[in-house]
Amino acid sequence: MQYRAIGVVRGTYLPEDPEQLTRGSIQAEDGSSIEAVVLGRVLTLMRRHLDLSKPHLWVAYPRYRDAGKLHLQVVGVWEPSTLADAAADAEPADAGSADQLPEGDDYFSVRGELIYTRPEDGDLVVKIRQQPRADGSRPTPFKLQLKGEIPPDHLRHFVALDLRRQGQQLQLERHEVIGPVPQRAGKGRGPRHGGPRGGGARRGPGGN
Repeated sequence: MQYRAIGVVRGTYLPEDPEQLTRGSIQAEDGSSIEAVVLGRVLTLMRRHLDLSKPHLWVAYPRYRDAGKLHLQVVGVWEPSTLADAAADAEPADAGSADQLPEGDDYFSVRGELIYTRPEDGDLVVKIRQQPRADGSRPTPFKLQLKGEIPPDHLRHFVALDLRRQGQQLQLERHEVIGPVPQRAGKGRGPRHGGPRGGGARRGPGGN
């Protein structure tokens, strides 16, 4: 029951400012423009070893700051041929099949607590808890609004999801129910399947 939300998107990264690569967008091969920020040491790799005029397979954490609009936090690039050449300070090699993932492009893996499902509309919400920071503080959990069908009897269960990006949405391909998530005392467990009396229908998939 280890929480995670990570995936890959192939596309060309376009920074808002060529001198500051931190913020920009990924122009995906399906024509989608996905808002993105670049984190950590990826910036050095981008400046020194990546041709930003070409598409790459970006490793990223998905978020939804605005409903229906995917936001990516780029944490790496899946390009073993380039990374190997960078480490050896050599000329780029022919990538061939080494840079292809078995899961394919636009694959995302999400593991978390299912807190909302409305199968008739294909709406899901999964809560993701993050690891404590170095100072011991705990980041606030976040929610991912996904597309797919999971029966309401799996609410408040830990689920493992295989998803595929379609435009700005992450669409469910396969799921596994791991088990119930222990609930804190006093936490409501009312129906949230979106039926006539369900809290989900009134509050909507993004509601707290």
